[in-house]
Amino acid sequence: MIRAGIKDLKNNLSRFLVQVKAGEEVVITERGRPVARIVAENHPDKSIRTALARLAQRGLITLPSRSVGKDHLEAVEAPGKPVSEMVIEDRR
Repeated sequence: MIRAGIKDLKNNLSRFLVQVKAGEEVVITERGRPVARIVAENHPDKSIRTALARLAQRGLITLPSRSVGKDHLEAVEAPGKPVSEMVIEDRR
């Protein structure tokens, strides 16, 4: 297990990711106290349904009973200003 401060992690992220890919675990610290952990992804080729299956088995989520076909999605017109305009106004 490797410990790294936030500043060290920001300055050397690529180096730490190489170590994570090699199987190491990086604990990120803030003022010496652990705040997060970086670990290698076990199964990056898993589908989202497979990844969520454990949560569904524990009853924490309910998976949809049918697939949502992307070819059936339709744009929805909403009244009012576009979100992009609202964000620009909010930044002023």
